[in-house]
Amino acid sequence: MHTSTPMTAFWRLSLVTVLAVYLLIFVGGVVRASGSGMGCPDWPTCFGRLIPPTQESELPSDYHERYVGYGDTTFNPLKTWTEYLNRLLGASIGLLILGTLLRSLPLRKRDPVIFRLALLTFILVGFQGWLGSRVVASELKPTLISAHMIVALIIVSLLIFMTTRARRATTHPLDIRGLPKAWHRVIAIALLMTLVQVSMGTQIREAVDGITNQSFITERSIWREHFPIIFYIHRSFSSIILMTNLWLVFHLMRSLGQGHPLKKPAMALASLVIIAILTGVSLDRLGFPAMVQPFHLLLANLIFGCQFFLWLTTRHALKETPKGL
Repeated sequence: MHTSTPMTAFWRLSLVTVLAVYLLIFVGGVVRASGSGMGCPDWPTCFGRLIPPTQESELPSDYHERYVGYGDTTFNPLKTWTEYLNRLLGASIGLLILGTLLRSLPLRKRDPVIFRLALLTFILVGFQGWLGSRVVASELKPTLISAHMIVALIIVSLLIFMTTRARRATTHPLDIRGLPKAWHRVIAIALLMTLVQVSMGTQIREAVDGITNQSFITERSIWREHFPIIFYIHRSFSSIILMTNLWLVFHLMRSLGQGHPLKKPAMALASLVIIAILTGVSLDRLGFPAMVQPFHLLLANLIFGCQFFLWLTTRHALKETPKGL
């Protein structure tokens, strides 16, 4: 196996960055589910400070008047520090992505695609930071929150693409000749289905925001009575997603040789889909418990990432397979 020090260094850092972005997606879900999005009513500071206070007595007595127009300015240390730590994590990931861009510089001649995508990702992270400030300024407008989530999904997709591309540059092509020809079409369809499902989930979350903000219904157990029809489509569509992904995993496990590198991500995909459906059922049947929501969101993003990785890897392996074999 041929290894390249610059390529290997880039791969390791990009892999860490992918994991960190998934952590940020989870923490962002916690912020939203716990209602901590306005824990810091201003941006980029928090109550006008670089490091927020831990108790209300540390704030000026007129802080409510200073932040008129910023929504609910009541100081809640738990919500404030939840949002503040979310911002710190976001800033840290910005540094990691800057690091991946710097690590890609030595690869400009060997693989200019990696450098261009690293640069694009860095630009998108800057845009994501600006979009986050707009989310706070709009007092958590649901459409802006959804846009923030979509940009995060684009960023993690670019990172997975770069990580996969860097890894395959230092390893031998995988043998996937045992897979049926239809498998490659079905994985592409599964990716599209996941995007549709995530989109519907985002719309349901926006509906929840409308119910709580406009109808003032805060009792989670009765939210379901006010959901639009898309909630029931989203719930039923999960069965189709389950069967599609199990078909993909079944053929990966049956057709590839023992110890094949793609078997572990295949099992991970099956596990993620099943757990995601179980968390969805718990949301539906247990009155939408707050802390289940970020896990459900994280699982949906992990499913897409796993599918995307399998699609990229098998697509490359298919191109590298000698004709006539």
